Amino acid sequence: MLSAQERAHIWAVWDLIAGHEAQFGAELWLRLFTVYPSTKAYFPKLGACLDETQLLSHGQRTLAAVGVAVQYMDNLRDALSPLADLHAHMLRVDPTNFQLLIQCFQVVLASHLQDEFTVEMHAAWDKFLTGVAVVLTEKYR
Repeated sequence: MLSAQERAHIWAVWDLIAGHEAQFGAELWLRLFTVYPSTKAYFPKLGACLDETQLLSHGQRTLAAVGVAVQYMDNLRDALSPLADLHAHMLRVDPTNFQLLIQCFQVVLASHLQDEFTVEMHAAWDKFLTGVAVVLTEKYR
């Protein structure tokens, strides 16, 4: 459960990201694929060369899903149910990859937002994204 202050931090960061979702998302995926190359196994169309258009497109979709989670942070389970079904039943993504994605997203946020991304914001986003990951992995059971 997020406190009122944590919710405010999440919204403050989301407001800073607004309008730059594709760029943040593309950097997130590029960082994930670079640091954890085994995660590329779920993206056979990417091949050996990472195409900027594909990264921007998937980055946009990823951050759109985060935006839904931000908008419905009080009801993540219902809001993310279709996404959880997709990843668990159709794509069969290893659930540990969600934690790797969270780590990379935190680095992207910190590198872009720098001093604006306070310790309190980092903690709030870590808690929030961990909640998102829990919801996305519930369908695996």
